Amino acid sequence: MYKSFSMELAGRTLTVDIGRVCAQANGAALLKYGETTVLSTVTASDKPRDGIDFFPLSVEYEEKMYSVGKIPGGFNKREGKASENAILTSRVIDRPMRPLFPKDYRNDVTINNMVMSVDPACRPEIVAMIGSALVTTISDIPFAGPCATTQMGMVDGEFIVNPSQKEWDKGDLQLTVASTAEKVIMIEAGANEIPEDKMIEAIYKCHDVNQTIIAFVNKIVEEVGKPKHEYTSCAIPDEMFAAIKELVPPAQMEEAVFTDEKQQREENIREITDKLAEAFADNEEWLAVLGEAVYQYQKKTVRKMILKDHKRPDGRAINQIRPLAAEVDLIPRVHGSAMFTRGQTQICDVVTLAPLSEVQKIDGLDENITTKRYIHQYNFPAYSVGETKVSRGPGRREIGHGALAEKALMAVLPSEEEFPYAIRAVSETFESNGSTSMASTCASCMSLMAAGVPLKAMVAGISCGLVTGDTDDDYIVLTDIQGLEDFFGDMDFKVTGTHKGITAIQMDIKIHGLTRPIVEEAIARTREARIYIMDEVMSKAIAEPRKQVSEYAPKIVQIQIDPEKIGDVVGQRGKTINEIIARTGVKIDITDDGSVSVCGTEAEMMDKAIEMIRIITTDFKEGQILTGTVVSIKEFGAFLEFAPGKESMVHISKIAKERINHVEDVLTLGDKVKVVCLGKDKMGRISFSIKDVPAEA
Repeated sequence: MYKSFSMELAGRTLTVDIGRVCAQANGAALLKYGETTVLSTVTASDKPRDGIDFFPLSVEYEEKMYSVGKIPGGFNKREGKASENAILTSRVIDRPMRPLFPKDYRNDVTINNMVMSVDPACRPEIVAMIGSALVTTISDIPFAGPCATTQMGMVDGEFIVNPSQKEWDKGDLQLTVASTAEKVIMIEAGANEIPEDKMIEAIYKCHDVNQTIIAFVNKIVEEVGKPKHEYTSCAIPDEMFAAIKELVPPAQMEEAVFTDEKQQREENIREITDKLAEAFADNEEWLAVLGEAVYQYQKKTVRKMILKDHKRPDGRAINQIRPLAAEVDLIPRVHGSAMFTRGQTQICDVVTLAPLSEVQKIDGLDENITTKRYIHQYNFPAYSVGETKVSRGPGRREIGHGALAEKALMAVLPSEEEFPYAIRAVSETFESNGSTSMASTCASCMSLMAAGVPLKAMVAGISCGLVTGDTDDDYIVLTDIQGLEDFFGDMDFKVTGTHKGITAIQMDIKIHGLTRPIVEEAIARTREARIYIMDEVMSKAIAEPRKQVSEYAPKIVQIQIDPEKIGDVVGQRGKTINEIIARTGVKIDITDDGSVSVCGTEAEMMDKAIEMIRIITTDFKEGQILTGTVVSIKEFGAFLEFAPGKESMVHISKIAKERINHVEDVLTLGDKVKVVCLGKDKMGRISFSIKDVPAEA
């Protein structure tokens, strides 16, 4: 027997079955929202993992292709590595839940969400987010839940709670908000320049909906919730902290951490750690957790100085941004490049333009999204933080940072009709000391403008931090946090936008939620900062998009043809279009609506290809003058080719003004001659003449 629970959520029924499947997991539920079905499970190890100083939480979101009636592509015909959407969904689930586990908990925990069927009206991502928190709350794993997540879309200015996939893809807002019963704990947003007050309204509408979900979860917990299990605490012993403070007084730690040079601070901490290691040489238990103890001592020191004395590690004012610099055209021959520097964070972004045939193909669960025209990628090499490490490709963090900067610029990109290019922007991290994703946004915006991409507006990004005290009113918001303030603070609130409004938000916290005044202050502070960055730094490097693309970028010209003529341009088995490409060296893309993009580097060859396409798709008219190439000679006349696949004949009587006995007396193969269309002859065939071409032609 199993128990089934249901609630109405945004006009659809959410059903949760407990005890029906996966009985050996610590917590499991089969969730159905409309006809979208997700299996959510959570498991934990019996003992803490040895030798670690962090909570080992893994979140998985598995997209099964059978859920949308597809067989996976590729040779193996089975799901491979997680898609970018799956990785980003896993991160959105992880971020609000991680702070709700005990800080001294070191048991491995794995949360798994398997998408088993997809109803386009009910996005599977939101079901997985609700399911992850629900199964963890009802399990025996220590967790300060429940929490809940709601998504908000906006179409024609109207908010839509948990929008359908189409409304999510096409609307002006993609907002995800997670909450506890009291506070907001996570915000993720992409937006079409939404004003700040409208965004705050949407956030708290989500928060209100979350309260209904939390009430629903609490009812489930009352009936089927398990008692939380005991665990081995990995907290640092109080007597160890006391011993550390005797050897390294608070004043000495303050002196060590309060410097604007990251390398100097790290050297200071290394010296302190070595001193303590020598003092505790005979205490193996303390040596095993010395690194974590020093980290916590630094954290308490930094937090105390910021909160009580308003003193930041590098001496800046609370709302002061680090020194800024911006430049474009750093890298020669690429299609666009820019570098943005904020303190010890430095990003170089390079843009590449290509024909639309180079768009990234997407094989996922969203039937509305099959290609990706704008691609932003982010790389974080070890040298950017002075470390030695072999690159193993992008991890989840790199993919998440790249996606955030990509989302930040989506609202200002030109349409395919306005700018028929595929666009790839790559942000290379040269140096990192906090908020590289926001530096990537600034660098990418400038790089796109340098490449001649006609952006609708300039976009900048900045991050705010937070340090809290013992009460909700005891806090301080920091503008432009560096790495140390991110590590030791309570919040990383990233906002990107234009002068008009917000284009993206990503909020991570390490505490059990934010009050509304904190959210409002952070959003206001980021607006003030990003406008300063755009007006005083970025616009002085490049004020507007260049009117022309780089000389090294491919040139693209678009023309429109009758969709019924597409087959004439393509030809049988692609023969005609391939012949045009072979003769001119261009690339040609044709869409179903008859839009033709011709891409090349030589204007003459592009014009030639366009002329061929126009001839192929235009019906011959009386009086029309054309140039043809002699491709065949017969006794009765010559066949001329005007474009690949477009030929006609000139009768021997229409070749010369005087009588000729043999066509070869006047024409040879390969000759280029002008002809005039005479219209239809008595047999209804199109007739051409060389001798009747007007003299002025």
